[in-house]
Amino acid sequence: MRAQARIDLQHIASNIQHLKSMSGTPVMAVVKADAYGHGLVPVAQAALDAGASSLGVALLEEAITLREAGISAPILAWLVPPGSDFKVAVDNQIELAASSIIALEEIGAVKSELRPRVHLEVDTGMTRGGFLDEWGRIDAHHVSNLDVVGIFSHFARADEPSEKQNELQRNRFKEMIATLESFGYTKIVRHISNSAATLKDQDSRFDMVRVGISMYGLSPDVKTLGGSAALGLKPAMQLRAKLHLVKTVPANSPVGYGAMAHTSKETKLGVVAMGYADGIPRVAQGAGVFVAGRRAPIIGRVSMDQFVVDLGIDSQANSGDWVIVFGDGAKGEYTADDWGRASGSINYEIVTRIGPRVPRIYAPHE
Repeated sequence: MRAQARIDLQHIASNIQHLKSMSGTPVMAVVKADAYGHGLVPVAQAALDAGASSLGVALLEEAITLREAGISAPILAWLVPPGSDFKVAVDNQIELAASSIIALEEIGAVKSELRPRVHLEVDTGMTRGGFLDEWGRIDAHHVSNLDVVGIFSHFARADEPSEKQNELQRNRFKEMIATLESFGYTKIVRHISNSAATLKDQDSRFDMVRVGISMYGLSPDVKTLGGSAALGLKPAMQLRAKLHLVKTVPANSPVGYGAMAHTSKETKLGVVAMGYADGIPRVAQGAGVFVAGRRAPIIGRVSMDQFVVDLGIDSQANSGDWVIVFGDGAKGEYTADDWGRASGSINYEIVTRIGPRVPRIYAPHE
């Protein structure tokens, strides 16, 4: 094995328990995008076992995979566009988000022994998904053949707690809830909090919180909210790879495609057996690996299957050694936050982009 992503399911459980305790509300564990790269089914089951009351996914296919794995907990799928096979969703007791009248009409037209269960998605200011201009045109016949069980929205700037937009969105959400309640829907589940709002905005927790990045032990924004440890979270993924080769090279040796980097002095270089085909960002500069007790930074461009790190002339690393690409930082290793910064991106992208060539190993970190 040349690479592996070690997923500590006990950390997933700890994070769920922490988030549930601090929010004081039921928790929806968001497991879209293969559970943010951590593995859909094992993570979903771990989250439910730890106290999550429901699961959230983007795609209908993700929800079906969970049902086929024997998971019977409530599942909400929120990116199922008109023209989708809504009957499959209804027959499998998958709750659906609707953000347009055409979606309501198609879901309501499903012929099934079960009634469709729908959460209305409303646009409160992010200007992405959700009812906006059509909100005032919904009438009784649009919902007569389905059960409206929830209403939800999404914050645009919850990771910036002091921003006025958060209050404006929360107030708009309350107004839209009031409209729905005036039609007799008084027992629906109201939810708007993502991870950042769950951690920092107690006024927005309503009836349920949706936790994504935080259940994986990562901060929604290190700059504005603090890192994982400060938030009481435990990163669940540790990415490891083998050193394919260690060799000593002279000063001024060009490294990698385009000779974009040169060694400043005689040194040992390590060739790490991972590349952008595995999810390592090609643009990453300023990150690296942890091996033989210290960090070794990337030198040169990341290739499809490998990248090179500067080990230092006195390194004790050898060909075949395991390196930590990122982890929780406790040993001094790089973190997903570090890789995000080094790539001009965020920790969300770093973990979700780890590809299928990298086996997921469900075990404690090493």
